[in-house]
Amino acid sequence: MFDLGNNRPEIAEQKWRSQLDFFVNDNEQQLAALAWGLQQEWAGTKEVLGIDLKPEPHFVACSLESLEKLNQNTRGQLQEILGIVDNYDQETEVVIVVIGEGQVKLINFQPNTSPPDSFAATDGDIDQLIATLETALAKYIQ
Repeated sequence: MFDLGNNRPEIAEQKWRSQLDFFVNDNEQQLAALAWGLQQEWAGTKEVLGIDLKPEPHFVACSLESLEKLNQNTRGQLQEILGIVDNYDQETEVVIVVIGEGQVKLINFQPNTSPPDSFAATDGDIDQLIATLETALAKYIQ
């Protein structure tokens, strides 16, 4: 069988991006619930849900301030991401900033069930939701 990624390190380094896409697709409602629940906890702050892939994949809070600083340090390469993070509708959309392999990926989607309704369908235990999703995430990101 022919595998394009094994002999090209730059392709292997990008593999996490497609693995992450599969994870998001398979866990859309739970991610929407988590994003909404955390936004309620973070009310009044400028935090957005993030995923840090190192050392093991885990959820983090990304402040708008830290993203702005990173944008300055990369000569404006995150400007489009900042625009989306600053202007998305939390009641209908999910935004997740992912940091991995020295790169940043933005996940932005509109779930079939709104984030507030997704959260209402859970038992409201954000810590358990994080633990469940991090366990699932570790299975996708190899």
